[in-house]
Amino acid sequence: MLYHEPSNRSLGYGEVASMAAGLSVPEEVALKEKEEFTIIGTSRKNVDGLKIVTGEPLFGMDTYREGMLIAMIVHPPAFGLKIRSIDDSAAKNMPGIRDIFKIKVYNEDYVKTFFDTRTFNEVVVIVGGSTWEVMQAKKALKINCEPIQGKTEKRDRFGTAWEQHTPSGLENTSDHYARMEQMANKGGAVMRKDGDPEKAFLNAEKTIERTYTAPFLAHNCMEPMNFFADVKEDKAELIGPLQKPEFTEQTLAARLGMPLENIDIKMTRLGGGYGRRSYAHWMVEAALISQRMKAPVKLIYTREDDMTDGIYRPSYLVKLKAALDANNKLIAYHVNAGGIPESPLWENRFPAGTVENYLAEEWTIDSNITVGSFRAPSSNFMACAEQSFLDEVAELAGKDPMDFRLELLGRAISDPVGEENDYDPVRYAEVLKTLKEKSNWAEKSSDLSRGMAAYFCHNSYAAMVLYMKVKDNIPVVEKVTCVLDCGIVINPDSARNMAEGGIVDGVGNAFFGEMTFDDGVPSKSNFDTYRMIRMSEAPKEIEVHFMDNGIDPTGLGEPTFPPVFPAVANSLYQATGQRFYKLPFTLDSEDV
Repeated sequence: MLYHEPSNRSLGYGEVASMAAGLSVPEEVALKEKEEFTIIGTSRKNVDGLKIVTGEPLFGMDTYREGMLIAMIVHPPAFGLKIRSIDDSAAKNMPGIRDIFKIKVYNEDYVKTFFDTRTFNEVVVIVGGSTWEVMQAKKALKINCEPIQGKTEKRDRFGTAWEQHTPSGLENTSDHYARMEQMANKGGAVMRKDGDPEKAFLNAEKTIERTYTAPFLAHNCMEPMNFFADVKEDKAELIGPLQKPEFTEQTLAARLGMPLENIDIKMTRLGGGYGRRSYAHWMVEAALISQRMKAPVKLIYTREDDMTDGIYRPSYLVKLKAALDANNKLIAYHVNAGGIPESPLWENRFPAGTVENYLAEEWTIDSNITVGSFRAPSSNFMACAEQSFLDEVAELAGKDPMDFRLELLGRAISDPVGEENDYDPVRYAEVLKTLKEKSNWAEKSSDLSRGMAAYFCHNSYAAMVLYMKVKDNIPVVEKVTCVLDCGIVINPDSARNMAEGGIVDGVGNAFFGEMTFDDGVPSKSNFDTYRMIRMSEAPKEIEVHFMDNGIDPTGLGEPTFPPVFPAVANSLYQATGQRFYKLPFTLDSEDV
């Protein structure tokens, strides 16, 4: 409803839309100048803030309808297995249990889209009257499993056809790292080559080579996956947390055999996403369960289901090599990057374009462990390897790490190498210069160690200095100073909150984030073993500064996350004298 206070008149949106439909469409529309903005650039409070802190129903878990049933799923205990049979003799007779059955989330002949990713396509469903009753039956249910067969599926990636190979076998973390090392030693597909890197390395005065690794990561959203579904013969209502409903509704319509216009998906607050809620198989599952039960159903994943079910951040390995001449100028740079099952390489990002001789290679290893988007996909590790390594290269050259990066960007500004560089070196350099000023980089603290890092991703530039001290062999992050260029800031308070959240999330994953596998079984299934950052471990102070350049706004949910990892690593080096090459960073680890 639109309301005009001076005249006390009101009008419905539908009425306004009907009148607007009769207007002719102008050939050109004059947009406001930045100076005319009255809302953009000013802080607005979250409209749900009071409801969030007072616990009013806002999340998918809060959904309730009269006569609603509760459902849970059971999936195989290991990646590389599928369900052969179920023994529900004890579970089906337990109090409140309505039914136990298997479902296939996607039909075998369906060409899945990018966000239709699902490891365990066939799962067991338990339906009952309450969460407690279903959980007890879940414990009593027994499933027998057998190995999967390797397969190649045709998939659709936003209109482009591609093939995904899923191998058979039970995978182990130790084998993962060994195989990645072997692949890296073989080299990979050349994605970019400038100059003659091989010759430059042969003639170099100094060379340095380092290898960086990262484990799989679980998203661990605070609210586990859940969705409400009420599917009738001619229509379906769905309610829950989901990041990309537009990429899932077509799949849902095909699976239910129902016209798209008969499906209504209502969004709740997310309860944490970070990419995990892009893959809405649990919404499809909820709909299929409701369709079979002919009743409204709320599907709830337990924490253990959520953490052991995929979808994870891939595991990565990156080898970096650099060469300096007699004047300590960077003359060659080689990046060899790969992962299981995806590569983190961005071949046209910094320092591409800053060095005459440049080589970027990539490779991948197939896996049956399901991966997908994780906050700042692939950038979240590529930044760590690149920016940690550049600090070592700067040290080898006898240069300040901030000045070394600015020197490289100066080359990209005045005489760039190549034409495919995907960053603006002027904006990048301005962010670093501002960070140098805001962090008082020239004045080194006597009691705190510091490390810096900068990265470009999602069309935004983020740079930060992280200050820490090590007390009783425990690193304590005291302060982070961050400078961001994301163009025009729409809502300063929200933007600052988002930046701070990315930084805290990065610190937690840098120190604790890790998922390993033993014969396909995830090593961790709840927060007693999968460490998340605690309130007392968050940075004590975070300063966020935004560049005011009037450029169109770009991404902000992701860019502050990647540079945290190398800023932590570089600060740890200053504190301990040790370089860190394997995530998560542990002071008593042998992999430093």
